[in-house]
Amino acid sequence: MNSRIKLMTNPVEEEVEEVREEIVPGVARALSPMARRILAMNPGPRTGLGTNTYMVGIDEIAVIDPGPNDQGHLDSIIGCGGELIRWILVTNADEDHAGAVPELAKQTGAIVMAMCDIDCDVVLKDGQQLVGTEFRLTTKHLPGPSAKNVGFMLEEERMLISGDLIIDGPSVGLNAPPDGDMAAYMTSLESLRKLRLKRIAPAHGYVIEEPKTVVQEYIAHRVAREAAILDALGSDTLRVEDVIEAVYGEVDEDMAELAANNVLAHLIKLRTDGKVKGQKNFTAV
Repeated sequence: MNSRIKLMTNPVEEEVEEVREEIVPGVARALSPMARRILAMNPGPRTGLGTNTYMVGIDEIAVIDPGPNDQGHLDSIIGCGGELIRWILVTNADEDHAGAVPELAKQTGAIVMAMCDIDCDVVLKDGQQLVGTEFRLTTKHLPGPSAKNVGFMLEEERMLISGDLIIDGPSVGLNAPPDGDMAAYMTSLESLRKLRLKRIAPAHGYVIEEPKTVVQEYIAHRVAREAAILDALGSDTLRVEDVIEAVYGEVDEDMAELAANNVLAHLIKLRTDGKVKGQKNFTAV
């Protein structure tokens, strides 16, 4: 979301949109005294501008989501952290997030820590902490976009590195069910309301400076989408492609799979909630 600032002119007060600084791929950008971001060069429908790699710490560094296996991006990470890189963490096992893990571990000797299905030295659990010289990162299991989506809370700054749970945009694309789970997604969003968040650092896009507002907007968006799906279903059809057309309108080819996954996840949740009955299976075709 673009923040807004007011500029005083004489005699009229004008409201002007603040222009956000461009995120440049491969360039380390300090977000706070403890955290830096490097954007990977993998833009697309699912990744937006690309995957954000976060580097936390000063004397000891934890790399979160090293991104795709791209040597140029690896060079940027190692150039920024070098021999201070001690740990590698991932928010999920997708290639866009974790593809570079083996090569980064090989080149740095860092310990790989994950909850998801990748080769790692330490299997993380919900609530487990990584304690560095200057920071603490608390593992938060936040399923929904995928079954093992994980967030990491930088306790000293109350900043949540959220993985795919929230991005800098109005909506998140869930993986195809059962890995993507709309009921779990809503539960994860609700859980954020209980945290004293100051910022959210998403896997894709800009840092979110108003987390409470954005979390509420995400929940409201999904509730509204669910109502639209129920309205579209009527009593005659449960075909996912018909629901997509009624709810989203015309969808381009790049977004068709994401829309189908989200609608399917909504339908499964609605059936579990008892709002859709009489069908044992839903399919995207």
